Amino acid sequence: MDAARFSPTWQQALAHGSYLGLLVSVVAVTAGLLAVLVAQAGTTAFAPPAWLWAVLTFAPPLVGALLGVLVRPRLSTEICAGGIRTVTPFGVGLEPWSRVVDLRAERRGARTVVSVYLESGASVQLQAPYSGELFAADPRFELKVFALSQLWRSHRFGGVPS
Repeated sequence: MDAARFSPTWQQALAHGSYLGLLVSVVAVTAGLLAVLVAQAGTTAFAPPAWLWAVLTFAPPLVGALLGVLVRPRLSTEICAGGIRTVTPFGVGLEPWSRVVDLRAERRGARTVVSVYLESGASVQLQAPYSGELFAADPRFELKVFALSQLWRSHRFGGVPS
């Protein structure tokens, strides 16, 4: 049984998915414009339908927002008796408690994230919790970091009561 599980908030997942969709939209519209320019170089009769530009512009951010919310449960940090487990759609990583030396909140770009420092000197950035600006803000971030810190300290220095 997990002692704790941290996932991005639904607002964070929605915003992240929309952002990635917006990037896809920019690439799609740019590729479409280039295709039209190349096609018109050979003939002047080629013109894509107007609805195609609306689809290329608005569909990727909407689909990205939906996918962000659907993938949200698969992006998490789980605290268990074995250590800190990071879960992504691409795999699972586990850092055992015996290798964790420190756990702190750090500023990385526009976000405040939780980093786990290992005895090897490497650091691992956790998937959640994190906080940032606008939709990336998590009003309970400090409470989550405090809970993570307490769980780490109890595993490192005295074990978790069952």
